[in-house]
Amino acid sequence: MIEIRGVAKYFGRFSALRGLDLTVRPGDFIALFGRNGAGKTTLLRIVAGLTGASAGRVTIASPEPRSPRDARGAIGYLAHSTVLYGDLTALENLRFYARLYDLSAGDGELGRRLAAVGLEGREHDPVRNYSRGMQQRLAIVRAFLHDPELLLLDEPFTGLDREGTEFLKSYLLDARGRRKTCLMAMHDAPLGYELATRLVVIEKGAVGLDAPRDDLTLAEFQSRYRAVQERHAR
Repeated sequence: MIEIRGVAKYFGRFSALRGLDLTVRPGDFIALFGRNGAGKTTLLRIVAGLTGASAGRVTIASPEPRSPRDARGAIGYLAHSTVLYGDLTALENLRFYARLYDLSAGDGELGRRLAAVGLEGREHDPVRNYSRGMQQRLAIVRAFLHDPELLLLDEPFTGLDREGTEFLKSYLLDARGRRKTCLMAMHDAPLGYELATRLVVIEKGAVGLDAPRDDLTLAEFQSRYRAVQERHAR
């Protein structure tokens, strides 16, 4: 689904990514771990086509090999920020994004999607009046609006309360069961372990660990995660 080869990204003298290689197969559900500044968000932005790599290449096969920019219609991207229009209502935000994706979903369908994440009755409220958790729920609906084949999620559980967390877990497990492909940056090791089929750790801009989830217990993964961080801290 995604071929990442020798990808580097420089911001002045700072290297966010350093020759990173990663192959994401169709149906992979990858939890991407790493400390702040490891390069997770930068990698997701490059795969989403929102910024270019300084070196290397990224190819997305959906259905044929394309650049990230050319494959945007197949991607559902959830940034760390919600990327919503605060002066528009929730329904207006979804109408706008539906037009961008050339979807024919009417207000009834959009309203049902909002109700599914607990925003029923608030669909006509300006988004600027929403709490951070409510905005995150709306951003989730927006990212998944066009039923994308590839999900790119940057800390998707940020700001969610318990109900919102359970909804998103259920949605992602359903997507995993439908063989969607997902690359999600996570901090919560137990939650990422529960959702993923593969566990990848980025440290100092490169892959330090890549293992099938079923090959490791949670405790074993956490131990190897710490070992990667300690090795690169020397």
